[in-house]
Amino acid sequence: MCIRDRYKPDKLKEKAPLLFVLHGYTSNSTNIMNYSAMNSIADRHGFMVCYPQGTRNLYTGQTHWNANLKEMSSIADSDFLNDLAIKLQAEYNLSEKNTFACGMSNGGFMSYHLACNLSNQIAAIASVTGSMTPETFANCNPTHATPILQILGLLDYTVPYNGLSYMESIPKVMEYWSEYNSCSSEPDESTIENISEGYVINIQEYKNCLNDVNVKLYLHSSMGHTWPRISNYGISASSEVWNFVSQYNLYGKIN
Repeated sequence: MCIRDRYKPDKLKEKAPLLFVLHGYTSNSTNIMNYSAMNSIADRHGFMVCYPQGTRNLYTGQTHWNANLKEMSSIADSDFLNDLAIKLQAEYNLSEKNTFACGMSNGGFMSYHLACNLSNQIAAIASVTGSMTPETFANCNPTHATPILQILGLLDYTVPYNGLSYMESIPKVMEYWSEYNSCSSEPDESTIENISEGYVINIQEYKNCLNDVNVKLYLHSSMGHTWPRISNYGISASSEVWNFVSQYNLYGKIN
């Protein structure tokens, strides 16, 4: 395990937030730094962004995060990311209450795993084309109301909306977190429709949760397994991630 890429904006605020951006299976920290373009968002908002590097799968040699997704390794990635957060908080005088995690695919699975197993450190998470494994789901043990953002496409056949034997369905994941957070039983729903491009984005948001946190789902009708941008899908995952998580700290919504 190693840290390969981090980005400190020139105008980093004192006690600034820290955002982990976790790459997908077979990918790496540089790739997700480039395609997420999160550095430019960090410049605008003055937070620290870190792109940790996962290790190689024991069985296939591919890079991964150990989020109980099939049989990959016994690497203690939760401990690694906890230690890394503490190191960066001390080194850059970052906030201990405003550390967030997001990720693509396997990185999204890992973000959920952190919400369940490292909630003393992680204030909010966002998953882009990820879900929860049955093991993570069955053993989830967060310690505080946790804001959750999920972005998924209905044409994603790698992490399908209705799940697979080794990953939970998105409705089940949303139900778990909305119930854990004691949100309203039914979400507020809205849509973004682009007739010329032929897509609809359905937005479901569970509100009235403990500590004023929210659980939110963006479901894109024509998106596959990708990190969406405004230019091709009408939604910027990176902007939505930051706009969502930055509302919170370990104690809930920032007033």
